[in-house]
Amino acid sequence: MKKEVVAMLLAGGQGSRLYALTSNVAKPAVPFGGKYRIIDFPLSNCVNSGIDTVGVLTQYRPLELNGYLGNGQPWDLDRSDGGVHILPPYQREGEQGTWYKGTANAIYQNIGFLDLYQPEYVVVLSGDHIYKMDYSEMVSYHKKAGAACTISVLEVTMEEAKRFGILNVDDGDQVYEFEEKPPQPKSNLASMGIYVFTWSKLRKYLIDDEADPNSSNDFGKNIIPNMLNAGEKLMAYRFHGYWKDVGTIESLWDANMDMLARNSGLDMYDESWPIYARTPIKPPHITGPDASISHSLVTGGCQVDGIVANSVLFNSVTVEKGADIQYSILMPGATVKAGAKVYYSIVAENATVQAEAVVGSAPDGGENWGIAVVAGGVTVGEKAVVSPKAMIREDVKGGEQA
Repeated sequence: MKKEVVAMLLAGGQGSRLYALTSNVAKPAVPFGGKYRIIDFPLSNCVNSGIDTVGVLTQYRPLELNGYLGNGQPWDLDRSDGGVHILPPYQREGEQGTWYKGTANAIYQNIGFLDLYQPEYVVVLSGDHIYKMDYSEMVSYHKKAGAACTISVLEVTMEEAKRFGILNVDDGDQVYEFEEKPPQPKSNLASMGIYVFTWSKLRKYLIDDEADPNSSNDFGKNIIPNMLNAGEKLMAYRFHGYWKDVGTIESLWDANMDMLARNSGLDMYDESWPIYARTPIKPPHITGPDASISHSLVTGGCQVDGIVANSVLFNSVTVEKGADIQYSILMPGATVKAGAKVYYSIVAENATVQAEAVVGSAPDGGENWGIAVVAGGVTVGEKAVVSPKAMIREDVKGGEQA
């Protein structure tokens, strides 16, 4: 059962900044890019990196995510020795059941799982980022440095640095200071929330952290500072590829649009690093005589009779004659009826936009403009108008403005 490297994937986030899109699903289960879900990226990175044992820590609305993961077969993680393991919070003897209190507590509650595999190294990942990364190279860097912890970092602008955990490093990229969202950052090396730990070291700090009643039980707020204060060797690993935290409506929309941009850095056609997914069996998409599709991604089971431009259509989407879709994301089963207009919007799973309705608008340069969102299963009535930046969670009657 011994494994040199085990990955722990934190996939229990509520994703509150995604609002209507995470009302019924955890953020890592949100559809992305026509045929994927967000969690497909870290899972595929693990397999492509040679890591065959992955613990997925679920919490918020896990049903759909658990069903999607299944036995791990789409990612080649259906193994008797290792594979994917779903790890929800649980109640231990003599204790009251509790949700994971923080990222560090989530790993602490699964020390027993990790001890089964006696790993030398543990890779801790987030389930809500879009990127391709070879974790084996990061592990090799960690081993060569003899570090207790290695943190993957990305260079951002100094203005953006205020929103991240920032690492200050010496000439050899050894970390000497960590600042959580500093108002005046000293560097632009932002933590990506991807860590490699030497397990024997991390295990001790997790136990000590859990014993501290004042701790937030968080890696960025507690574990990393505690390791630094104790004189442990922490290293920064510089990442230079595409990476996006899709924790907001705007960033999720941006990342989907990046799939349509040739020079965005998000290359889904790279056969050397495939992104695996559990995809439904659907017939090829079909277009009618009046259909017009340009610069868009259209997947299986779609029926398009209207105009689709600069958009991403997931499986089983229907766009009727005279409908106009521009710079939008239509998730599985969405329907846009005849004459409706959907501009710069996200229409979630099984939502319906009735005839002549208008959802969203093109950018006008004003502060109130933004991406409009229609939640899963919601119906926007005939001739209703959904304003830019609106979050529609309930049915909108015909002729109403929301």
